[in-house]
Amino acid sequence: MVSIREVGPRDGFQNEPEVISTDDKVRLVEMLGRTGLRRLEVTSFVRPDVIPQLADGAEVLRRADIPDEVSVTVLIPNERGLDNALRLREAEGPGERRDLFQEVNLFLSASETHNRKNINRSIEESLSGLERVVARARGEGLRCEGVISVAFGCPYEGDVPRERVISIARRLVEAGCEEIAFGDTTGMANPAQVREFFEEADLPAELTAHFHNTRGQGLANVLAALDAGVRSFESSFGELGGCPVPKGATGNIASEDLVSMLHEMGYETGIDLERLLACACEVQSVLGRPLGSHVLTAGPVDWRRD
Repeated sequence: MVSIREVGPRDGFQNEPEVISTDDKVRLVEMLGRTGLRRLEVTSFVRPDVIPQLADGAEVLRRADIPDEVSVTVLIPNERGLDNALRLREAEGPGERRDLFQEVNLFLSASETHNRKNINRSIEESLSGLERVVARARGEGLRCEGVISVAFGCPYEGDVPRERVISIARRLVEAGCEEIAFGDTTGMANPAQVREFFEEADLPAELTAHFHNTRGQGLANVLAALDAGVRSFESSFGELGGCPVPKGATGNIASEDLVSMLHEMGYETGIDLERLLACACEVQSVLGRPLGSHVLTAGPVDWRRD
């Protein structure tokens, strides 16, 4: 079984030029929650002036009817973000907490320059802050995922030493993160590099791969990670999103492309591809422009075996 976390409602929407209405967000999140996905990143608790596309995140969480079997993730940038998230849980009352979110995503970059440009902190400052956030989040019963951006290469510094990436990952695991995601944030990774990286990674946590399709190598990198034993991935329906730093860092791999490839290869995901495609088709209609997903354009493979 391969696990997929859908990140489009957060990672996708925040990097699109359009601001999607709250009603549309709620509808799309509810559709995604009924595709068989078991992990769904819905929004973030970043300041609205920084990410205006997600200013309605709390309302989306309150309104969206998401099945109990779906684990909802929210992005937490710092302690203030955690404060806001916890206030929302408390305001909803003890009986509603399980339904809002169960996991938090905490992030930093593996290069000093990208971390400075993205969140205006050094790596050490980020790690120290995230260690406090993880401790508090775990104390509230939340599962923690640590995400390391530009883990395979930085557009400002070039090569990112593997030893540095693993050292950051170990700090996050020691702080209490149960899952570590390694992000190819600007699409610099290649399959040989990915395979070697994960074959040598030895961490007491779930390892997740997060690839972008900036240079068309996203699914090739997925295959390399699979060969190295990775069974957890993140993707975005419709190939939405990218990275705000730097410009031109285009979208995540499309969830429907990923699921289609995995199913064709014989891997189980628990996801209904037709329902997932309906979600991608719907968000394309909402945005009013063609999206980059290949399966959305060509449709699923039909072997005509009936």
